[in-house]
Amino acid sequence: MKILTTTIARILFAIPFAVFGLLHVTGADKMAGYVPIPGGAFWVYLTGVAMIAAAISIFTGKWTKIACISLAALLFVIIVTMQIPGLFNPQMAQMAMSGLLKDTSLMGGALLLAGMYDRKTEVANIY
Repeated sequence: MKILTTTIARILFAIPFAVFGLLHVTGADKMAGYVPIPGGAFWVYLTGVAMIAAAISIFTGKWTKIACISLAALLFVIIVTMQIPGLFNPQMAQMAMSGLLKDTSLMGGALLLAGMYDRKTEVANIY
């Protein structure tokens, strides 16, 4: 049971970020128009690479605490700059709410995982 609630759970948590990161890197031109600040494609590439790096860190168990805290910060920025403003657009409100709830839960998961790891030993403190 311990392997299910530690190793497998950690891998399952990382998979969406690897996929989202790859989608950002491969589809930056299509996503650039959604970025609310100048330099759209650059920010899409940057967030994609950050998500891939976080996923690799979570997969390998190296630098997990720092990666998860950084990932939570990235998700917070996405929530504040993209999801919340989208709630006020009638055509995007339902999709924005879905994204807001998804990103909020993923941010909570990243913080939970970060809280389980000791930065010095990179070992999860699950007891």
